[in-house]
Amino acid sequence: MRHTRRPRLPGSRIRSSLGLPAALLLSLGLLAPAATAASPPDTTTAADPVRIMPLGDSITGSPGCWRALLWNRLQDAGHTGIDFVGTLPPQGCGVAHDGDNEGHGGELVTDAASRNLLPARLAATRPDIVVMHFGTNDVWSDVAPDRILAAYDTLLAQMRESNPDMRVLVAQLIPMGPATCAGCGRRVVDLNARIPAWAAGASTDRSPVVVVDQWTGFDTATDTYDGVHPDADGDEKIAARWFPALAAQVENTPGGPGDPGDPVVTCTASFRSVSVRQGGHQAEVTVRNTSAVPVRGWTVTLRPADGARVTQVWNGALTTAADGVATVSDAGWNGSLAPGASTAFGLIATTTAGSAVPAATTDCAAAPGA
Repeated sequence: MRHTRRPRLPGSRIRSSLGLPAALLLSLGLLAPAATAASPPDTTTAADPVRIMPLGDSITGSPGCWRALLWNRLQDAGHTGIDFVGTLPPQGCGVAHDGDNEGHGGELVTDAASRNLLPARLAATRPDIVVMHFGTNDVWSDVAPDRILAAYDTLLAQMRESNPDMRVLVAQLIPMGPATCAGCGRRVVDLNARIPAWAAGASTDRSPVVVVDQWTGFDTATDTYDGVHPDADGDEKIAARWFPALAAQVENTPGGPGDPGDPVVTCTASFRSVSVRQGGHQAEVTVRNTSAVPVRGWTVTLRPADGARVTQVWNGALTTAADGVATVSDAGWNGSLAPGASTAFGLIATTTAGSAVPAATTDCAAAPGA
C-alpha cells in the first residue's frame, strides 16, 4: 500500500503583527489559512497480481516440487503478474520460485471441511485461483467418494464466500500404489470417475470449476518414489498437466494482469460412445460455448480411458501425443460458436482386448470472437 506523508500546515507557525497566535486569528476569521500547493494525483496504476493458492496435502506441499516447475513454466510463458499464496512457506526443491502454498501433509479433505479449516487460510491469502489436488489421504483411509465430493462442495462454497469470482482447478488425483494399501488404486479410479460430473454441476460462468486430469499417463512405478508421492519425473508430469489450464485461468481472471477488456470465454466438451466393435469404438464429442460472448475457435484435449487411442477424427484436426492424449482443434468452418451454441466432431479409437465401456476425460479451451 502506498503511504503519503501529510504536509505540515504552514499556518501553525504564523503569528500576527499584534502578537496574537495565528490559531486565534483563524478562529476569529481574521486570517485565512495559507495556501498549499496541491500534489498532482497519482495516475499510475499497476494491475494487481493474480493470486494462486496451491491447495492439498503432502503431494502439494511436502515439498511439492511440481509447484516450482509450474511457477517457472508460467514465468517463461510471460505470466509474470502472478503470486503463489498460502500460509505455508517454501519447502526446498532447489529451484527459484514463489513457494507459498496450502499443502498440509497428512490432511484429509473431509477433515478440512468438517473442521472448517479453509476460511482462515482464505482470509489470510485472498486467492483469485485455487489449484486443488486434495483427497489422497481420504482414499487411503477408505472414505467413500460421496463424502469426499461433499467436502469439495463445502470447500467450494467457502472459496466463493471469500471471492465470488473464484476460479478453481480440481485434479483427478494421480494414481496410488503403496505396498500397504492394496485397495487404494481402485479407490482413486472410483473417485476420479465422479469428479467431472461434480465439476460440471458446480461450475458457473462467474466461478468456473475446471477438471485437470492428473491420472492419465502417470505411472506409480516410474513417477513416484513410494507409490504415492511424485519423484522428479512425476513432478514434471504434474506441472505439465496443470500449466495449460492454469495459464488460461490467469488470462481470464477479472482484474488480472491481462487486458481488462478481454472477455472471459469458456467451453465444455462432452464425450458420448456411439458404437463398439472388436478392437475399437466410435464416439462423438460435443463442444458447447458456455460463455456470454462468441467463440472464434476451440481446442479439446481428450484423454481416452483404459488404454484406448484416437486414430481418426472428422469435423476436427487431430494431434496425438506419445502418451495417447489427443488434441482436437476445430476444422475452421465449425470454430465460430455463438453463446450457448454447440458443434460436434466424431472419432474412432482403437482399444485393447477386454477394454471397459468407452470413456474419456475432456478439457475445452476457446478463443474469443472478433
